[in-house]
Amino acid sequence: MKVYGLLGLSLGHSFSQKYFTEKFQKENIKDCLYSNFEIASLIDGIPLLKQMRELSGLNVTIPYKAGIFPFLDELSAECTEMNACNCIKITRGKWIGHNTDVTGFETSFRPLLQAHHTKALILGTGGAASAVAFVLKKAGISFLYVSRTPNALLPSIGYEKIDSQILKEYKIVINTTPSGMYPNVDDYPKIPYEYIGPQHYFFDLIYNPGKTLFLKKAAMQGAMIMNGSMMLEIQAEESWKIWNGDD
Repeated sequence: MKVYGLLGLSLGHSFSQKYFTEKFQKENIKDCLYSNFEIASLIDGIPLLKQMRELSGLNVTIPYKAGIFPFLDELSAECTEMNACNCIKITRGKWIGHNTDVTGFETSFRPLLQAHHTKALILGTGGAASAVAFVLKKAGISFLYVSRTPNALLPSIGYEKIDSQILKEYKIVINTTPSGMYPNVDDYPKIPYEYIGPQHYFFDLIYNPGKTLFLKKAAMQGAMIMNGSMMLEIQAEESWKIWNGDD
């Protein structure tokens, strides 16, 4: 039996277990199990997981995408560049870190891009934000991080700095924070939605619920919107390839 799973702190929102369980059934994949591994501390939890000989791969979610690094034996170039890991291949006792956020976000983000989408606001500064920034750089889209506590080492501003002029200039807004994620569906990033219009493109990495208040408020102003459902599926399939590909 090969065991795969999702590593995180609170996983009640996640569809990963359901996705892989259904995948195993549909594709007649035998002797495989996907479980949720909720741990309150990496220091306490990882040693226990490393004792599971049948454990073959993990997805990593909030808040451990960067914190997992000391427990990995190897890192892909993408993990090193973004300082974030969301996929671990476990082979012959070695834990090898990868990042599938880039492929997942890029593939789902690009179809709605238009010529005037040249600048973006990235809400949040965590591991997923790093992957988003990686894709934007590749696409030639300049960006600012938006954070409650801006980092002087990053191109960043506080939420209170977002005004009509900023939103006139930055037509893409990407939420990488958990604000609005189930069960806290009444939460949303606090930005002035009244300045949003049809030329804006709002992308939310959250997939549960399918339409967060962040997206609903943007859509009411005529903006194009996209949630993280497609990104999740792409990430899941990329993880499966990594876990079962050649070393």
